[in-house]
Amino acid sequence: MLLEDATKSAPAIMHSGKEYICLMELHGDVSDEELEKALQLFTGDIYQVPPVRSSVARRPRIRTIYSSRIVERDGRHVLLEVACSAGTYMRKLCHDIGEYLGVGAHMEELRRIRAGPFTERESASLLDVYSAWKAYREEGDEEELRKVVKPVEECVKLLPKVYVLDTAVDAICHGADLAVVGIARVESGIKEGDLTAIMTLKGELVALGISMMSSEQMLEATEGIAIDTTRVIMERQTYPSIWKGGLRKRPNT
Repeated sequence: MLLEDATKSAPAIMHSGKEYICLMELHGDVSDEELEKALQLFTGDIYQVPPVRSSVARRPRIRTIYSSRIVERDGRHVLLEVACSAGTYMRKLCHDIGEYLGVGAHMEELRRIRAGPFTERESASLLDVYSAWKAYREEGDEEELRKVVKPVEECVKLLPKVYVLDTAVDAICHGADLAVVGIARVESGIKEGDLTAIMTLKGELVALGISMMSSEQMLEATEGIAIDTTRVIMERQTYPSIWKGGLRKRPNT
């Protein structure tokens, strides 16, 4: 659950990998060896057409299955643990595995155990949230509340990051794109087109954007736009407005 301005960081989670516990029911008898072979075949980059009941266009898309393993099997019921890229449809994966095996299959149950950097083990119940809020409201004790309400920076733990000079922060908060002259430090491995987190030197999340350059290009360039700002997270005037140039302002961000 994202609160207040943290909702703007949703793309960081939506575009990150997911992990599921999935109960697949086979429509016919299949040996363990045949099933393991099918899982190996459907590991890595796969083509997937979204199911009929979906919110996206039904056209072939490439998705990645990072890993899949059988947790437990009881006849035609197979409990799977699957790590995959964002946008992967588990019910379609079950259907396609069944088609490959020649017996058919469908998804019986599904539970998401990881979304981006957040895992089920770190989750809190509504009772935990209520108890933490009650302790804060009645006693002023923040300890339990801080365990269930985490900083927005947790959302971008898995994203590549670019750290900017203090003098560039407020311009970005007003919707400016990030120019290379405003960059203080760059993480390695950034590729053009990557969703990237723009951070202060203190590690605070300023905004999200699409990289227009690779890490190497950012370090070598002396001018130009490094990141196209798409979501501003930090409030304006958190940092002094003293940047005078080198950033292109964008309206209505």
